[in-house]
Amino acid sequence: MTMLSVENLSLHYGAAQALRGVSVAAAVGEVTCVLGRNGVGKTSLLRAIAGHRPISGGTILFDGKDIARMKPFERAALGIAYVPQGREIFPLLTVKENLETGFAPLKRGKKTVPEEVFELFPVLKSMLGRRGGDLSGGQQQQLAIGRALVMRPRLLVLDEPTEGIQPSIIKDIGRAIAFLRERKDMAILLVEQYFDFARDLADRFVVMERGEIVEQGGRSGLEGDDVRQRLAI
Repeated sequence: MTMLSVENLSLHYGAAQALRGVSVAAAVGEVTCVLGRNGVGKTSLLRAIAGHRPISGGTILFDGKDIARMKPFERAALGIAYVPQGREIFPLLTVKENLETGFAPLKRGKKTVPEEVFELFPVLKSMLGRRGGDLSGGQQQQLAIGRALVMRPRLLVLDEPTEGIQPSIIKDIGRAIAFLRERKDMAILLVEQYFDFARDLADRFVVMERGEIVEQGGRSGLEGDDVRQRLAI
């Protein structure tokens, strides 16, 4: 089932056009990976989906509903959880308090931290009383994903979760994403530059250049050299 359908999306920063006719979809039980070098519009696409940037044209459908004019908190209440590039955890709040900020869009009876957050990222349970700013970069990334999972998302949007992360934690994050996919109750949209990480996880992919999609396909399309070369240019 297609959870997210973006069609012919355009987005501007003043006179500069960041997205040009971008179309992408994300289905439940699948990882859709958006690939591309720096500055090609990947983060702008995710910000548009999460409601952090207004679009200039096109449509954004979530579970068949037009959400293009909704506020970010309204999209979160529908089940869209966004983990931004750079993590953006609250450094002066404890790990426990950071996780509890994920309660905001939930109804009263669901304001609990799911045990699976600690099953996926055990280090968080041992650090509940520590301030977020005292964690390593990799631990902060785990915290940011854990906070998103507290929201019980139907769409999990991840912006470069491997950026600046040590290899051991990259593997942990990859295993967590694979587990969430196999649970088959959410769609996952992943922006990534680390080709091997994307290749191992993606069910479908799109490649962006200069604000446009220049290539897309299924997992088998990542086995050749064409996509890797586009990222290396």
